Amino acid sequence: MSVEVERKFLCNADTLKTLQEIGAVCLGQRQFCDQYFDTPKFDLTLRDMWLRKRKGCWELKCPTTSNGTEERSGEQSKAAALCSRYKEITNLPEIQLRVKEVIKDVCADRETEMSPSQEDESWLSKINLVCFAEFTTVRRSFTLEEEGVQVDLDQADFGYHVGEIEVLLPEGGDLQSALEKIERTAGKLGLTGDQRVEGKMHVYLKSNHPEHYAKLLSEHIL
Repeated sequence: MSVEVERKFLCNADTLKTLQEIGAVCLGQRQFCDQYFDTPKFDLTLRDMWLRKRKGCWELKCPTTSNGTEERSGEQSKAAALCSRYKEITNLPEIQLRVKEVIKDVCADRETEMSPSQEDESWLSKINLVCFAEFTTVRRSFTLEEEGVQVDLDQADFGYHVGEIEVLLPEGGDLQSALEKIERTAGKLGLTGDQRVEGKMHVYLKSNHPEHYAKLLSEHIL
């Protein structure tokens, strides 16, 4: 299991040029469709858990606990505040187990057992999961070898452009080091501001599912 540490930023016409100037290596461009699933009552996302299917592969993003970074002062806490951190689970049986634990009350009235190895999508209906978001993204990825970071430039099919600076850690890895790498990369890209940039899901829900968006805002998830 890995932990994704990520800072989003707004792209502009100079971003590509700046990446080239700082020695970023282009890893190529790809297009993918994301589908996100939850119960009709938003049992997962209201716990900041995001179940996604991309190119036939499942992933569950779960909030990770703090290691005390937020309690530090100055630039360190500022860097932490601008980043998100999620555990990434990609093993389907483990995903199914985690999801079922969260929504066990929903499943209580259903006497249907879910096979741990069930890889078709019938398990979704058995625990009352429906697709609440679907969109396509064109992504150009870059790497900075000296920093060990990846920079993605995303263009979503609903018109939103956003960049991401990302470091992947093993669970229990050095979070502070990852935050410092992201901060250095942000400096090289000339990023300013102390407010988090909205992600694709944030913008998608605001436009397409305002009720869901409002609930997530009220719970301070978005």
